[in-house]
Amino acid sequence: MMSPEEQLDILMKGTARVLGPEELLERLKTGRPLRVKLGVDPTAPDIHLGHTVALEKLRQYQSLGHQAVLVIGDFTATIGDPSGRSVTRPPLTRGEVLANAETYTEQAFKILDREKTEVVCNGDWFRRMTYEDVLKLDSRVTMQQILAREDFRARVSGGQEVRLHEIQYPVMQGWDSVMVRADVELGGTDQLFNILVGRDLQREEGQPPQIAMTLPLLEGLDGARKMSKSYGNYVGVSEPAGIMFSKVMSASDELMDRYYVVLLGEERDASLHPMEAKKRLAWKIAARYHSPESADAARMDWELRFSKRDLAAADLPELSIASLPEGANALAVVSYALSAVFGVKKSHGALRRENFAPGAIQLDGERLTDPLAMPSWRAGSVLRLSRKHAVRLTD
Repeated sequence: MMSPEEQLDILMKGTARVLGPEELLERLKTGRPLRVKLGVDPTAPDIHLGHTVALEKLRQYQSLGHQAVLVIGDFTATIGDPSGRSVTRPPLTRGEVLANAETYTEQAFKILDREKTEVVCNGDWFRRMTYEDVLKLDSRVTMQQILAREDFRARVSGGQEVRLHEIQYPVMQGWDSVMVRADVELGGTDQLFNILVGRDLQREEGQPPQIAMTLPLLEGLDGARKMSKSYGNYVGVSEPAGIMFSKVMSASDELMDRYYVVLLGEERDASLHPMEAKKRLAWKIAARYHSPESADAARMDWELRFSKRDLAAADLPELSIASLPEGANALAVVSYALSAVFGVKKSHGALRRENFAPGAIQLDGERLTDPLAMPSWRAGSVLRLSRKHAVRLTD
């Protein structure tokens, strides 16, 4: 058994802010398994590496003998978490949420130990509440507290709508903590306010207030914005190992160092050449969500395609010629292919500067330097879209 001090040292790594470390150490010293809460709203069926940051920390608690509590927001997801949002989220039906939750949890269990994870749905208690119960709960939080939130304050001062159901969200998330008797709550840095509401409500209910442990929001492959499918800068947990490996290889060296720490909890080996270090990172991530054998195959295929430049023999993603925009020039086809196959979205101006000008666009090994060219697209041809992306055309 690790000492409480040794556990604390491990658990603090990779966090953004913890309130407070001393409280956490005192809980660890009790010797009982802590109840560690992570709430997730399944607003989409798939998760990406950005979602896994908190899941990996929850798994770390599991490995130290603590109880993971995964709260599925089947009720709160129909509202939508307003944290960090500049506009109201579109509402989801409960059917959509439950369908998303099924695939979401399956992907989450690629990280968590299913047998040691307590899974609860917050609809189990919120749907039993009367309107009187809701009013009593609301009375515990002031409007001043709610408007202290930076995102709400910014929207109000900017003349943008804040719907009344949105200001309910922090109260509901806080009540989840009461219902599961959380010792620790995990969340992104944008969740701190909501977690603190939970501490207040627990204290009023006579429970020890939970420790707030926030984790950094993971930057996407562009290195600028947080990882998001809407930005096209994500690596999906359910994506094939080859796609996963290729996407990680497109990250900058600076981002590689960040991914090592946040996603793997380790520093990269400074003795390795940056290219080899990045290949190891991509391998470890692909192996984590698939298998070592799949990761080996992904690395071999990537090296065949991009290190050895033998694209004709590589196992490439396919792109149907019939799906191409009708009458599209080379620029439009490359833009479509990058977005449709790899989720990479670039402006036409950026494609001209970064892909066409340096000669990165090739059709069967011949450079395409004119973005307005109208090549003859043939089944079996290999279209290289960038230094790291290529497709094989099919009928």
